[in-house]
Amino acid sequence: MSAPCSNPVPQSQNPTVSALALTLPVAMGYIPLGTVFGFLFVQAGGAWWLAVAASVFVFAGAAQYMMIPMLAAGMSVGSIALATAVVNMRHVFYGLSLLNRMPQDPFLKWYLIFGLTDETYSLVTTMPQDCEPKKMVWVALINQGWWVLGTLMGALIGAQAASGLEGLDFALVALFCVLAVEQWRSRKSSAPLWVALASYAVAHLLLPSHAMVVSIGLSVSAAVFLQRKNLKYKGDAS
Repeated sequence: MSAPCSNPVPQSQNPTVSALALTLPVAMGYIPLGTVFGFLFVQAGGAWWLAVAASVFVFAGAAQYMMIPMLAAGMSVGSIALATAVVNMRHVFYGLSLLNRMPQDPFLKWYLIFGLTDETYSLVTTMPQDCEPKKMVWVALINQGWWVLGTLMGALIGAQAASGLEGLDFALVALFCVLAVEQWRSRKSSAPLWVALASYAVAHLLLPSHAMVVSIGLSVSAAVFLQRKNLKYKGDAS
C-alpha cells in the first residue's frame, strides 16, 4: 500500500475531489483553449466528433492546433504524427523525472505517460513525493476532461458561429503564469528557475529556431553536473 501524503486532505475529501480542486486553475485555461480548437477544427471542415476524438486519443495541446492546417492541406497521417512527436519531444524529459513516482499498475502507468502535459507536470511536481501515484493519474484524467469538454463546446458551436474566437489566446499565457507561481511557492531551491532562464537565454542567442530543445538539453546537462557536484561535496564532507 502506498504511503499517505505528508499533507493529507481532510477526511471528508477523497482523492478524486482533491485532484479535482487541484486542477481547477488548469480548467480556466483548458476549457477556453479546447473550445478554440474545436471551433477552428469544425470551421476548417472537420466533423465535430472528429474534433472530440482528437482530444480523446491525441490530446497534444499545441500539436492539435498545428494539426488543423496540416489536415486541411491533405498531409498524410505519418507526416502529422512525426510533426506531433517533434513538437512534444520535451515530454520525454518530463517523464524521466517522474519514473520513481509512476503507479505500478501497467494501465495507469501508460495512461499517465499519455496524459502528461505541461500543465499536468506542473501540478504533479508540486504534490508531496509520498502522495499516492493514483492521485497523479486522477490529475491527468481530469485535466484531459477539461480539454475534451472545451473541445466539445467549441465543436458544437463551430458550425453555428459567424465570427472567430480571437482574443482567447491570452488564456494559455495566464495559465502558465499561475502554474509558475505555484512552482515558485513550492520550491526547495531557486536554482532550477535560474538554470532554466539562463539556458533559454543562451539557446535563444545560439539557435533561436530551436531554442526550446537546446534549452532543455542545457538544463538537463546542468542538473546532472550540479547533482554530481552535490554528491561529491557530501562524499568529501563525510
